[in-house]
Amino acid sequence: MARAASFVEGYRHLTIGCHLSISKGYLKMAQAAVSIDANTFQFFTRNPRGGAAKAIDHKDIDAFAAYCAGQGIHRVLAHAPYTLNLASANEQVRSFAFEVLADDLLRMEHTPHQMYNLHPGGNSRQGIAESIEQIAEVLNAVLSPEQTTTVLLETMAGKGGEVGASFCDLAQVIERVELDGHLGVCLDTCHVWDAGYDIVNGLDGALEEFDRSIGLERLQAVHLNDSLNERGSHKDRHAKIGAGRIGFEALAAITNHPALRHLPFYLETPNELPGYADEISRLRARYT
Repeated sequence: MARAASFVEGYRHLTIGCHLSISKGYLKMAQAAVSIDANTFQFFTRNPRGGAAKAIDHKDIDAFAAYCAGQGIHRVLAHAPYTLNLASANEQVRSFAFEVLADDLLRMEHTPHQMYNLHPGGNSRQGIAESIEQIAEVLNAVLSPEQTTTVLLETMAGKGGEVGASFCDLAQVIERVELDGHLGVCLDTCHVWDAGYDIVNGLDGALEEFDRSIGLERLQAVHLNDSLNERGSHKDRHAKIGAGRIGFEALAAITNHPALRHLPFYLETPNELPGYADEISRLRARYT
């Protein structure tokens, strides 16, 4: 854990938010975040089940930037649509993923120095090794030296042949990408639990394995979710904080862990704004 120590020195405040809708623009998202005592937030870049994206509204983005500066919101997390699969057996699906990813990264430069999260993808009809090669191939084609956006590969639960259920999967993708300085990882607590990592009774061990495989310096964000499933189920079903198998105490401990407490945390629990406000309030109360 020694490599994480420099990241947490001097850190004092919990950075936490939830997933919000971009339908009314960037400024409205930031205002919604502040209304529930969030100081970051996540959003889909476009329809999560399709490919449509709203036109960039420069006035909205300028107002958003000014508002965030006044409210202490420094970094936010964009999320790729679920339809992206960089390792699909269908060439049309892979081509779509390339086009959307390339377009999203161009759009992200209107809000520079932010983060973009994606599910790496997978294909149950081929081995993990081939999927890893395909994912790296697309990333090598899309990433550019000039971009300011950090692309985060998300840890996954392991259903349907998806890459990312093992920390080693993500390490193998990263080591194949030439511009790997633009890559990081988002750890999803529900996903790693469902993948088999014991973050309730063995959090230190799980983080040590992450550090050995990937390096804790790559960890840029945490999706903070409870799980409806038993550990190792590979099912990926989120629960509200404290209403699942991981539990409130373990999730609060994650926000306080010395290797993690400096990171931004994003709630993707099945909630509306009042529910997110309650979860944020309870987690802030336990942050020391």
